[in-house]
Amino acid sequence: MTMTADPARHKPAPQSVASRRLVDKVFKARELAVVLVLAVMLGATQLSNTEFLSEQGIKDLMLNATILVLVAVGQAVVVITRNVDLSVGSVLGISAFATGIYLQDGGNPLIAVLLATALGALFGVLNGALVSLGKVPALVVTLGTLYIVRGIDSIWVGSRQITADDLPKSFVDFGHGGISVLPYLALLAVAVLAAVAYYLRSYHSGRDLYALGSSPEAARLAGVPVKARIMTAYVLCGALAGLAGALYLARFGNVDSATGNGFELTVVSAVVVGGVAFTGGSGTVYGAALGALLLTSINSVLPAIGVSSVWVTAINGFLLLLAIAVDRILALRVAAGLRKKAAQMRSARHA
Repeated sequence: MTMTADPARHKPAPQSVASRRLVDKVFKARELAVVLVLAVMLGATQLSNTEFLSEQGIKDLMLNATILVLVAVGQAVVVITRNVDLSVGSVLGISAFATGIYLQDGGNPLIAVLLATALGALFGVLNGALVSLGKVPALVVTLGTLYIVRGIDSIWVGSRQITADDLPKSFVDFGHGGISVLPYLALLAVAVLAAVAYYLRSYHSGRDLYALGSSPEAARLAGVPVKARIMTAYVLCGALAGLAGALYLARFGNVDSATGNGFELTVVSAVVVGGVAFTGGSGTVYGAALGALLLTSINSVLPAIGVSSVWVTAINGFLLLLAIAVDRILALRVAAGLRKKAAQMRSARHA
């Protein structure tokens, strides 16, 4: 009996390794810039409103960011593969309502959260199958599932509404409770963030997602199972959107047919502002989480300094455009730097 070895992955050329390191440095600088902007913004707000960073104020900032951080982490994984998932807002909404219905009938809170996560993962399977197996553009697929899920949600929910009075007290308490200034929901979001970041950094399949986003054709030739990796990214994104739906209900104690409408645009903004390149292959989930924290903090900062919250959407749009422009400028500068380095290496070889 003869044994055949699996085809070995091609080793990256020294130049491609150098390129990867250069790009990583650039996007780490982007994340540092977000941290600095966030620190300056919060510090300036505290100077004008000394109650802003009180114990309750810090707790509210973290609670407000939790839901967006969870969905942004999943979206970042998809965007890293050079795809996008526009259905996350609808998946969050229907998962939140499904959680409420289950709990309203006397269900166990832990099982409710697991069921919501599984429901989200199911929609992720649908998106992943259409994109990877059907080879349909991700933008088209997820825009379609956005409207399909939203339609199902509207028909199912109708004019009904689930409030905190319909939910178990332990579930609502979990959504508001915490350890000192650290809410339970924020701790859970940090645990998910750390787990996904570890997977992307330490597992071969996680690093494959970056290779796929950098160059799908090169990744395929190098032996990366492209379809399986795209499916993994969408299932993870769907599962986190479902989990966020359950936690949304715990946090706000209210859900109706409008829950999650337009949320997908805020998620995409958070991911791009956080330094995840929309062209794929670059960025981290930590950056996406920082982008989410920045956007939700703006929501809290404006009222604290007496500015109408109407400006929030405009500011988010401006930050998105600014991030895309910065990405483009950085990409051009990185490409120019790599060309110059390659020319110097060729000159050194000929000398």
